[in-house]
Amino acid sequence: ETDLLASWFRQDQFADSGMVAGFELEAWLVNERARPAPCNARVLERLNDDHVVSELAQFNIELNTTPRPIQSRMLADMQAEAQDRLLRCQQAARLEKCRLALIGILPTVANQDMVPENMSALERYHALNEQVLRLRGGRPIELNIQGKDLLHVTHNDVMLESATTSLQIHLQIPPHLAVRYYNASLLASAFMAAVCANSPYLFGHDLWSETRIPLFEQAVDARSFSERDGIVYRRVSFGTGYAVESLLECFEENVRHHDILLPCLFDEPDDQLMHLRLHNGTIWRWNRPLVAPPAVTSDGRPHLRIEHRVPAAGPTVTDMVANIALFIGMVHAFIQEERPLEQMIPFAHARQNFYNAARDGLHAGMVWRSGDSNSIN
Repeated sequence: ETDLLASWFRQDQFADSGMVAGFELEAWLVNERARPAPCNARVLERLNDDHVVSELAQFNIELNTTPRPIQSRMLADMQAEAQDRLLRCQQAARLEKCRLALIGILPTVANQDMVPENMSALERYHALNEQVLRLRGGRPIELNIQGKDLLHVTHNDVMLESATTSLQIHLQIPPHLAVRYYNASLLASAFMAAVCANSPYLFGHDLWSETRIPLFEQAVDARSFSERDGIVYRRVSFGTGYAVESLLECFEENVRHHDILLPCLFDEPDDQLMHLRLHNGTIWRWNRPLVAPPAVTSDGRPHLRIEHRVPAAGPTVTDMVANIALFIGMVHAFIQEERPLEQMIPFAHARQNFYNAARDGLHAGMVWRSGDSNSIN
């Protein structure tokens, strides 16, 4: 399937049908004391909406929105749809004596909530837990985050991941500009982490401005591979470099440097890329390239998208739509630069900017094209 994808890149098979945006939103279910409420199955049954699905933990759900062309009313329509869907989710949740909360990490979540008994029933989640531990050779997952406080926690499962909820922005991009948009997304990530930070606390500890970043990276830290050049390939990461020729480079890296996490055999034709897409879905780059195969697109041609996973969920629909507008506007502005920014800002600086911003928020130091370090704000 990766070879087939390579042929699509060589033969310019990807659709150039304009830019399209959408998003996925992860949310918490909480009880009357604002504590996690493990009741997503009952809420989803009441809701009966294919656009709202379960997440790893029973106290999380995910809401999906309709992809829309980037034009004059896109943001207003996106906001109206999200508010309507959230309202119906809240109505279903109230019938189960809980409600939705939109925040990167729920401040009231406790370590004792992160147990397999609170895992959603889908077999995929149990397989994910089993396979991550297999790749780790049975070693427990260790969480170490140094912020204003120090947090050290050990777990024998992947449930720590469920303490993170995010806003995932999907941007369909023109194939001839895919490399520029991908690299622009990497460069924009520091600004997005600083502006959208919404998860400073975990288990009663005051940590990073966006604690969700180190938490997620460590929660599914399966076995990594080191090359002679010192590059380390991790399941959750900022990435290993800018794209150079095409986004195929990311998919080839997936095959070369990451074990299969969820071994499955599908009967669908190769051009549906079922195995490739599943494998890519278990490698959580903060900016993840996605391919929509011809079988699932309206024009019968493959599409390229970027999934920007940096922003935290919440706090309101208005805030999140504003964050989406910021991201789209920023990457569009970046690619207008006559000399690509990625030629002026080394990847190591872009990566360090990102983690500085996640740790220190708007007060973070950042190196830009001049080479000098300045505060984001």
